[in-house]
Amino acid sequence: MSDQPTYVIVGASLAGATAAHTLREEGFSGRIVLIGDETDLPYERPPLSKGYLLGTDERAKIYVHEESWYAEHSVELVLGRRVTSLDRPTHQVGLDTGERIGYAKLLLATGASPRRLRVPGAELEGVHYLRRVADSDRLRETIRAGGRIVVVGGGWIGLETAAAAREFGCDVTVIDPQREPLRAALGSEMGAFFAGLHLRHGVDLQLSAAITELLGTGHVSGVRTRDGSEFAADAVIVGIGATPNVELAEQAVLSCDNGIVVDESLCTQDPDVYAVGDVANSYRPFYGRHLRSEHWANALHGAAVAARAMLGQRVADDKLPYFFTDQYDVGMEFCGWFEPDGYDRLVTRGDVAGRAFHAFWLADDRVVAGMHVNVWDEGITPVEELIRSRHPVDPVRLADPSVPLAAHAMV
Repeated sequence: MSDQPTYVIVGASLAGATAAHTLREEGFSGRIVLIGDETDLPYERPPLSKGYLLGTDERAKIYVHEESWYAEHSVELVLGRRVTSLDRPTHQVGLDTGERIGYAKLLLATGASPRRLRVPGAELEGVHYLRRVADSDRLRETIRAGGRIVVVGGGWIGLETAAAAREFGCDVTVIDPQREPLRAALGSEMGAFFAGLHLRHGVDLQLSAAITELLGTGHVSGVRTRDGSEFAADAVIVGIGATPNVELAEQAVLSCDNGIVVDESLCTQDPDVYAVGDVANSYRPFYGRHLRSEHWANALHGAAVAARAMLGQRVADDKLPYFFTDQYDVGMEFCGWFEPDGYDRLVTRGDVAGRAFHAFWLADDRVVAGMHVNVWDEGITPVEELIRSRHPVDPVRLADPSVPLAAHAMV
């Protein structure tokens, strides 16, 4: 393939591996170089706070492909190497080894990094962040030992790791500055639902509270909040969000604003450079605006779009945002998008107390987002169709389980 163009993918992740897979599937016969700074094969991240953390998923299950796949499909897998420079005029990337690799097309799948806690004591031993498989390995050993766990942050990572820690019998305290956990993602009503779920499983929820200090000498022994309260801890898990890894893009003077700015085909202002996954702030035609999503589905679907766009196909990344969670006996799928508090009312359908229901977020009587909890016979597809229809709905009929969801999306 030496006389063929070289496509370089920076980020040996779900997005990177899926893009490589799509390139081959679409008939690209040139050289593909997939570079990652971890030594593991490309893997999926959701299990790190779910099945893999709990020990129900084996390590091999998290990998996107078996190792043999890369050789069989002539994908050069360069692991344990960091890309340190991007030279757009010469179409080259530089590695931390000093090696330089030329490219005809470049895909940046550099992901995001956990936001760090910036209070006294934040560097103590026993403070955990969860992003990589090695982080999950360490955290699993910690929660298997039992003890007292303080989780800083009531978002998805915080609540999923709290649930895992309770499964192992740990005493768990979750501290979050919002009145309800997940308020930014789900609003106050469904945030309260997840608060109740964790309270029923024995989690101590400290809401409207902020961490001011981690306590301990050498190893963390507790946390202090703004009102002076102290909570003992054998370990602290920090889940306060993530920031996109835009350093390479900024160095190369690519447009960045809450991620690398790309169009609907995931192309930057440089026609030979694309970005995908957590790092990409992409234009979504359905919404008429740019959005950045840090969820699994965005990496999976966006990677296929980017790969096809790199091959010159006319494509657009117009999937609705989607995410899922598993906590205790609750499995949930969500799709859609709204600004925080950007909805008029919430409509539920089914048995909320029995943890088997749909929820819909309405703005001007149109469904802008929806989720189901443990309703797998209908799932999320009719919710997506309802959002895409943009048809006004009758909230009373929407709440009636006897009316099929598909009926609301019909003209």
